[in-house]
Amino acid sequence: MSPAVPWGAAEVLAALPQTQCTRCGFPDCAGYAAAIARDDADINQCPPGGQEGVARLAQITGRPVKPLNPDHGNEGPRTLAVVDEDWCIGCTLCLKACPTDAILGSNKRMHTVIETHCTGCELCVPVCPVDCIDLALVHPGPTRPTGWAAWSPTLADHARQRYDRRRSRLEGGTPPHADAASGQSTPAANGSPKPSVIEAALAKARAQRVR
Repeated sequence: MSPAVPWGAAEVLAALPQTQCTRCGFPDCAGYAAAIARDDADINQCPPGGQEGVARLAQITGRPVKPLNPDHGNEGPRTLAVVDEDWCIGCTLCLKACPTDAILGSNKRMHTVIETHCTGCELCVPVCPVDCIDLALVHPGPTRPTGWAAWSPTLADHARQRYDRRRSRLEGGTPPHADAASGQSTPAANGSPKPSVIEAALAKARAQRVR
């Protein structure tokens, strides 16, 4: 479950994209929402939400619309993390950094990203000691939607559920994809990906390695 937030923060939290990228200056979207509700943070600190996100928060809080604060980053197209398996050393640092358990791997084994769970938060990129993680555009064509035009409430809800499950897992002391790494399937109810998703991700990673 998400941590308790002040009165009014729940509505603010529901309007955030749930990428958990920390660019707002807070450890997660819930922390930012709580700060907005306390009037300790401005409504223009969320680059993934973009200018439309600022407008949504302005409508909820009654504050005036203002430009996105560049100190927290710029609005841009949606991206996904991509691991270069030829360089991956299996250090697991990216697994620990990923807020939605979107990276599959184990110690000293090749890692790969489960695209359906990746929010493009970029938190895995700086922790990689061999710089084998890059970002790929979800929409690489000439039209590259940004902010909420590249995201959706459905994707945000999925990301929030993944993050909440990860928090519960960490509180319970269970490593990410523990059963998947050992070759056993894990029920989707505990937040781990379904076996079919795992198999597809691994198959894609193997295919990329032999090219």
